Amino acid sequence: MEARLNPFTNPVLGKVFKHISAANKVLEDSTLPASTQELVKLRASQINGCGFCADMHFKDAVHAGESPERLNLVVAWREATVFTEAERAALELAEEATRIADAAGGVPDRVWANAAQHYDEDQLGALVGVIAVINAFNRGNVVLRTPAGDYRPGQFH
Repeated sequence: MEARLNPFTNPVLGKVFKHISAANKVLEDSTLPASTQELVKLRASQINGCGFCADMHFKDAVHAGESPERLNLVVAWREATVFTEAERAALELAEEATRIADAAGGVPDRVWANAAQHYDEDQLGALVGVIAVINAFNRGNVVLRTPAGDYRPGQFH
């Protein structure tokens, strides 16, 4: 399988992805825990059916020391006992925000309030940013049919 278009060689899309990547760098440097960021990126990628991003964030998280068991359970985080309450709140916010079109009125206040119990204002801003950025990457890669499986940890850093 080949991608429909290479975002790194396309002059317009290359610039777009470069700017999204720059936004991602701001988020990586935030106080939101890196492990939480990877869990959120993985869950949004699962929901959006983005194999390329799911592969990337699984591998990057394992490379950074995350447990494959926890990553395997992200898809069923509600039933899993391996996540902290803060991580559960982040995953719930990520799901609601990723599925925003499915919910009239957007993200419910109770979901936001739950996240706000665990994260300060800067971390909440970063969490919203991580969700927005990964959804942008997911949509681009799904449209392009970017193949999954060949990613190597740190490949784009």
